Amino acid sequence: MSTETVKILNPAADATSSESDGPTPAMPEILPPLDPAASEHYFNRELSHIQFNYRVLQQALDENHPLINRLIFNCIFSSNMDEFFEIRVAGLRQQMKYGRESVGPDGMLPEQLLNEISRVAHDYIHQQYDILNNVLFPALEKENIHFVRRRDWTPAQTEWVQRYFEDEILPVVNPIGLDPSHPFPRLVNKSLNFIVELDGKDAFGRETGMAIVPAPRSLPRLVRLPDDICNGGDNLVFLSSMIHAHTDELFPGMEIKGCYQFRLTRNADLELEDDLEDLASALRGELLSRRFGDGVRLEVADNCPEELAQFLLREFGLTERDLYRVHGPVNLTRLLAVGGLVDRPDLSYPGFSPIVPKQIRNKELIFDAIRQQPVLLLHPYESFTPVIDFLRQAAKDSQVLAIRQTLYRTGADSEIVEALVDAARRGKEVTAVIELTARFDEAENLELASRLQEAGVIVVYGVVGYKTHAKMILIVRREEGRLKRYVHLGTGNYHAGNARLYTDYSLLSCDDALGDDVNKLFQQLTGMGKALKIKKLFHAPFTLHRRLIELIEREASYGENGHIIFKINALTDPDVMRALYRASQAGVTIQLIIRGICCLRPGIPGLSENIHVRSIIGRFLEHTRVYYFGNNGKSEVFCSSADAMVRNLINRVEVAFPIEDRDLSARLKDDLDAYLADNCQSWVLQPNGTYVQNQPAEGEERSASQLVLLERLTSK
Repeated sequence: MSTETVKILNPAADATSSESDGPTPAMPEILPPLDPAASEHYFNRELSHIQFNYRVLQQALDENHPLINRLIFNCIFSSNMDEFFEIRVAGLRQQMKYGRESVGPDGMLPEQLLNEISRVAHDYIHQQYDILNNVLFPALEKENIHFVRRRDWTPAQTEWVQRYFEDEILPVVNPIGLDPSHPFPRLVNKSLNFIVELDGKDAFGRETGMAIVPAPRSLPRLVRLPDDICNGGDNLVFLSSMIHAHTDELFPGMEIKGCYQFRLTRNADLELEDDLEDLASALRGELLSRRFGDGVRLEVADNCPEELAQFLLREFGLTERDLYRVHGPVNLTRLLAVGGLVDRPDLSYPGFSPIVPKQIRNKELIFDAIRQQPVLLLHPYESFTPVIDFLRQAAKDSQVLAIRQTLYRTGADSEIVEALVDAARRGKEVTAVIELTARFDEAENLELASRLQEAGVIVVYGVVGYKTHAKMILIVRREEGRLKRYVHLGTGNYHAGNARLYTDYSLLSCDDALGDDVNKLFQQLTGMGKALKIKKLFHAPFTLHRRLIELIEREASYGENGHIIFKINALTDPDVMRALYRASQAGVTIQLIIRGICCLRPGIPGLSENIHVRSIIGRFLEHTRVYYFGNNGKSEVFCSSADAMVRNLINRVEVAFPIEDRDLSARLKDDLDAYLADNCQSWVLQPNGTYVQNQPAEGEERSASQLVLLERLTSK
């Protein structure tokens, strides 16, 4: 199908006629097709990222969520913004610091981008505190959950706080006066601190005007007041309020002129050289410095005097652009503790029991069920237990000879790890490919590696420079005199806790070709040599990027009969986006379900009018990666560990695996249709970069995709 736009100025005239009474008619003007590579056709990655965080914040206003979960969404926004500053903003500042400025497909320079991030982030964070103070706190008050302010403490509560301060806080707090022999302390990333204005002389006759009080990280930021000193309900007090109330006890004999909380966010990214001799040792060294990286953001109480705020900015090498004045606690992430401090199940999502499919329940050995038909699980609606049992049974099965597994985010004390340790101790050949550089899980993965090595597991750290993000288990079992391979391939991590909160697919299969492919991938990860020929899997950094683009181009060849559905977490790869633009110009229907970052601009006439983008935000974190291609009526569908990002497709070890069983592929399409039919938890990306939340039309029934899937799967 042609992508050219033709403008006919005078279609009735014959340009070759010499007998025309009028002037010679103009030739048709051929307008060139819109350029898929032009920078104006792309959104900025960082600004799209911060937009996703804002959609999370908007859940705090959605009364369809239970009240405590709305508070949790407010906290998750804080956590997301922390990481955004620690990694993304820090990266932009590093580019400018070292003169390595780079631009994405949108063409924005780092300095311009930092200014825009500051403008948007200030607005969103102001809204966050407005929601907390004027919506959530009053709603919680109505439910008899009180955050008791200092001004409202009763005499009995004041006395209890006094004792708590003396018994629990004073023994561990360490105030630091600022003078020539006590320079400004090196404060830990994201820690709660207070800057205190003082007047007077101390015991040594020193006169100082300022001190810093770091709040001990070991202390809870929220404390529940005893019921017997309260008038009913749940009564909580902030640690910061207790310290404020008793600052004078930290500086006896001095006059306290003011005490103001603040928090510094630092660069938390790790930089490792590609030519390391010992990755684990280098990583341990880098982890020590993470807590004290360069400052990237300063949060202060909104009542902090200007001169003190400017003093802190100078100390941390920051500017006004990096200063955030907040009306409330500087670390709202700690409010996540509310769920554990109050017993109000009526204000939270009701619990549910993830199901185990009958195919597995009816078999004593999971291997028997897999031989009958491949198993596809959608967590958290379907239990993660079969994946754990897959390893547990393999560990104990005398017919199993070897187990190989990749580990990205797991935890040293997980049931997965217990099974691997058990298998090694029973004499099986167990290999674990551990990604040490999984961000913010590095320390835990170092501990995990040590534990597995002590049990006799062969531990490999993957490939330096290429994070091993693929989710794979290979089990080799002797059956009827021959070796049979069983595999697990997934879109999410081997983490049972995440499997209760994240949506992810798991495939359990004994397909010979898949087993051979996974075996070859483990050979590449643990050994040396050229890339091996893979039959069914697409694998990064070798074939996944190319094959995705080829499949998009194949759909483009079908024109208006082409159909593409991607359900992923992010779309930033320029080559993939340009291929999607070309497919749209060819008439292909393209439906993108993208939870977070999307740099593609939909709805541009002549370029992307056939592309529709939606984001699903709900109770569970959408994490599945599914690539669906209509293939002219012979649909093909792949699940993957990879998003359509350069880092996934070019700089990581990833896999995409086909769902070939007809029943399972049809079920996947039904799941995708549920997301596309969502009219209340979905947000639609507009051509100008904003997102608009879908609402049911008048008389239309609400359809929340996560609720639809929950009811569909847990009712089996």
